[in-house]
Amino acid sequence: MLKHICGPGCVHGVTPEAEEDVKEEFKTARRSFLRDAMVAGGGAVSVGALGVSMAPRAFAQSATPGQGMASHYFIPANANTVLWGYFSKSAKPVVEVESGDYATIETLTHHANDDAERMVKGDPGAESVFYWDATRKGINRRGVGPMDAKVGAGGGQGVHVCTGPVRIKGAEPGDILEVRIIDCVPRPSGNPRFKGKTFGSNAAANWGFHYGDTLTEPKKREVVTIYEVDATGERNWARAVYNFRWTPQTDPFGVVHPTIDYPGVPVDHRTITKNENVLQNIRIPVRPHFGTMGVAPAEAELVTSIPPNYTGGNIDNWRIGKGATLYYPVAVAGAMFSVGDPHASQGDSELCGTAIECSLTGTFQFILHKKASLPGTPLAELKYPLLETQDEWLLHGFSYANYLAELGADAQNEIYKKSSVDKALRDAYHKMRHFLMTTQNLSEDEAISLMSIAVDFGITQVVDGNWGVHALVKKSIFPARG
Repeated sequence: MLKHICGPGCVHGVTPEAEEDVKEEFKTARRSFLRDAMVAGGGAVSVGALGVSMAPRAFAQSATPGQGMASHYFIPANANTVLWGYFSKSAKPVVEVESGDYATIETLTHHANDDAERMVKGDPGAESVFYWDATRKGINRRGVGPMDAKVGAGGGQGVHVCTGPVRIKGAEPGDILEVRIIDCVPRPSGNPRFKGKTFGSNAAANWGFHYGDTLTEPKKREVVTIYEVDATGERNWARAVYNFRWTPQTDPFGVVHPTIDYPGVPVDHRTITKNENVLQNIRIPVRPHFGTMGVAPAEAELVTSIPPNYTGGNIDNWRIGKGATLYYPVAVAGAMFSVGDPHASQGDSELCGTAIECSLTGTFQFILHKKASLPGTPLAELKYPLLETQDEWLLHGFSYANYLAELGADAQNEIYKKSSVDKALRDAYHKMRHFLMTTQNLSEDEAISLMSIAVDFGITQVVDGNWGVHALVKKSIFPARG
């Protein structure tokens, strides 16, 4: 096949002769998939060429049909295609897509500089994002804080590298955006020394629930553990490579970071002590997913990527991976979808502050449900992110359902002072009650009884400012309802 490096918004077709190559690339999860395969011809990639069978989703009746054959876009992750630490309703979109279109989107972990040899070196996209010398950074603003913040531009008030935004043609406030995750694969290390491997970082950090509540001294310590993942997909578990205790790091601008207080600070491995042979003979199940994914809120120009909200964002639910579908209420024109914070694995609660933060590439399909088509459908009154898997529906409760509207002008700082699991559970209860009453036509008393006997409530995360509790209900309990 021809060699081609796609740019943002490139649309390339696959000839019949190339279809087998495309299928093979998906099977082996090689990063060259779209760089090399989506080249021949001027048409768009068909669903058949991807080997994807799209079963109708539960709420498909309100979907807006696309204009003929769906297009498939490739969006690389580099310094020109990402926002570091925030969602924006007015940022220049990297591409505009129509309802029904597909996009394969690269995402980078903001923890890659914990071990740049493994997660940055030899990867042009990552090198452009994480570049930092004495005179400039590849991306200067990191977060929504002031540009002259002491720790660095943006103040680290928002940390995730978010690819996008993707503008959805015709999307308007009041619509619902359905996002299907068709595939989700690890991004291989670009360093030839680590061919066929992917790496991720887990930081037991100062914002973790455990911080200060430890048995050994110093009680307030930050420990980073580097994990290895098989990039070929042949091994479905990760292993720990080494860990180290965070020591004060001096960034290339000369600012000292005594704690993990700013994203993308290069760790000088000459200043740390590596502890190898950690978590020996323990296999961590790999379940790749996107911690941060959603559309732009309307309440502010720049919104930190850390606390989740009614438009999605940093939900940090490990179930948001391959095969999952998210439904988001659209708050601004174009929806302005972004995705980042890729994880190789995470447990419910994300207790120590992070998951295995590991760069991934995802393939998504976007379906727009227009406001006028919603009455009489289960999406008619949806005002929160809804997760659908093959077997379950999940609702996400937060300490504040819309903290930007509820906490006033300084909401993006106040949220960190006010969260609790109790409030998040109350919100999850309210949302599940609404879901059961509106989609299953239950009375309030029926919904409350069903929640107590058949709905599982779990702690999604306690580390993102706006704490999360999810409510999970099995589809199988409604066999006569479809």
